[in-house]
Amino acid sequence: MPIVTIELTREGVTREQKQQLIKGATDLISSVLNKEPNLTHVIIDEVDLDNWGVAGEQVSVLREKGITADKK
Repeated sequence: MPIVTIELTREGVTREQKQQLIKGATDLISSVLNKEPNLTHVIIDEVDLDNWGVAGEQVSVLREKGITADKK
């Protein structure tokens, strides 16, 4: 039974986007590992910006400074 965990910062990911992630991850596991989709579990874990850090700073602080994690 494959279990896929997707971790995202809590920044307004819509229900529809989450459904697309779940479907896409399930399809990928089914295609690559030849697993039945009904055996694949996908967990989306949304992390508060205060609880996610990049380059030694909280993402919430970086956002307040107008800095995105990929531009630090």
